[in-house]
Amino acid sequence: MRDGVVLKADVYRPQSADPVPVILMRTQYGKAAAQIQPSRYQTPDWFASHCYLVVVQDIRGQGASAGTFVEFANDRTDGYDSVEWAAALPGSNGKVGMYGSSYVGATQWLAAVETPPHLTTIVPANTSSDYYDGWTYDGGAFRLAFVEPWAMETIATSAATNRGDTGTAKQLQADGADYSRWLAFRPYQQFPPMHPGDPAVAPWFFDWIRHSTRDDYWKQWSIRDRYSAVKVPVLDMEGWYDAFLAGGVENFSGMVARGGSDDARRNQRLVIGPWDHVGWGRPGSHVSAPMLDGGPGGNSPINELMLAWYDHFLKGKDNQVSGQPRVDYFVMGANRWKTADAWPLPNTRWTTYYLSGNGGSSAAGRAGALTADAPKDPQQPDHYYYDPLNPVPSAGGHSCCGASSGPQGPFDQYVVEQRSDVLTYTTEPLATDTEITGPTDVKLWASSTAPDTDFTAKLVAVAPDGSSINLNNGIIRAAFRESLDKPTPIVPGQPYQYTIKIWPSSYLIKAGSRIRVEISSSDYPQYAPNPNTGEPFGQSAATQGATQTILHDADHPSSVVLPIIPAGDNGKSEFPLPR
Repeated sequence: MRDGVVLKADVYRPQSADPVPVILMRTQYGKAAAQIQPSRYQTPDWFASHCYLVVVQDIRGQGASAGTFVEFANDRTDGYDSVEWAAALPGSNGKVGMYGSSYVGATQWLAAVETPPHLTTIVPANTSSDYYDGWTYDGGAFRLAFVEPWAMETIATSAATNRGDTGTAKQLQADGADYSRWLAFRPYQQFPPMHPGDPAVAPWFFDWIRHSTRDDYWKQWSIRDRYSAVKVPVLDMEGWYDAFLAGGVENFSGMVARGGSDDARRNQRLVIGPWDHVGWGRPGSHVSAPMLDGGPGGNSPINELMLAWYDHFLKGKDNQVSGQPRVDYFVMGANRWKTADAWPLPNTRWTTYYLSGNGGSSAAGRAGALTADAPKDPQQPDHYYYDPLNPVPSAGGHSCCGASSGPQGPFDQYVVEQRSDVLTYTTEPLATDTEITGPTDVKLWASSTAPDTDFTAKLVAVAPDGSSINLNNGIIRAAFRESLDKPTPIVPGQPYQYTIKIWPSSYLIKAGSRIRVEISSSDYPQYAPNPNTGEPFGQSAATQGATQTILHDADHPSSVVLPIIPAGDNGKSEFPLPR
């Protein structure tokens, strides 16, 4: 690297005397592992056998590489230097593509914003647009079930091993294996497994707690602020229940609108399948049973598609893999692949339904309606009591990183919906099959007796037999209702309108089924429960309860805006691979 630190890589060479393109992976999870199947990819020698020079590198302070590991901090300049080094390897023709999933997708974007001259394309998967919003935090809420187990079990452990601190590595490994115990620990700024008094172990973790707003600490690495610097085509792979889906689709639309070259803006492709994070929700991974209902047509096409992408952009083959913006998406419930040329889909009919209810806190009062008509007559509000020490348990969702540790995937919501602190609003049975594809916004009028609190929303498909499957969810921390940069407190008892962004989904809701929105104030352990005190995040273990009021009258028309797709294209049962 430019500062003299040496990073180590494995290089796989094809049996060819001709110069060939390079495909580069920069990973913090071990270059020997190379994110191979069943988790994600074919082996590096498989790609090399198709006449590519494959380079898999340990990032700074991980694996066999030297230097001090700090998440995100060095991957822009190290990425640039690594691309240029790889382009100059013996046997290289000077063109470099990159690949990898999750943080290994982040290392691609962070390199691309530095515009290394020999970088020709990137293929990031399951990765985000911003490392505050949609990665460490979501709507201002800390992504507890992702961040703590991931940090303990993987990056902090492997960094300790790298620097020869075997004692700390063993302790972190043991704590990670008992993550459910540690998820309940407060305050986060004193989290014992990460050794808060030892700057050698994980100072970056405590930085994440201290920087609980989208401040300059996070903005220095944000991708969404730098699309104009990225001048290469991008093939982006995401999953409907993936931890970073919202950022992945934002990367696509952001690059189409603001990419740094005409070539980049034209050649953006987004693929979204019925997948979670690590195993991509297919046979061989540990997932909820409904995720496998898509059959073999829902299997990831990543290896064949990525190879075709590289053949086109690195070797010049005319295989029609790109040429204009394209979205390939899997419609769950129909189990069909469809294609569009923009995101959100150009033919979306944004359809508003209004929350309606009878008020009170009985079971009948918690079961409200979704109606097409805005409220005209006065309606009593709905109430529930939120206790941070008894949060609503997560039932599926879009956490990370494996289904055994982070709540992810589709699950029946019946048990959760029986709680007194969960309100449900449901349509009448649908007269026709209805496709929902895209993001959903909940415009919620609510007040709280606390100086700060959370409101959560979940989009649910309800079958005629009453089973209810979560499609996706969202959250907003009250103080962040106007800005992620500069939170402002609320006045207890005063109504505010909150926009809760439910992450995208694609699902065919069959005739006779219903659409439901759940409203609550917690989703644990997917998100850290809001203590309701208004104190700085993560610094105290104090909590207080709060009575939450949901309004849905003519002056406070709480609503949900659904992305309805008109009937027409039936799609294909198999992914449309290029010729």
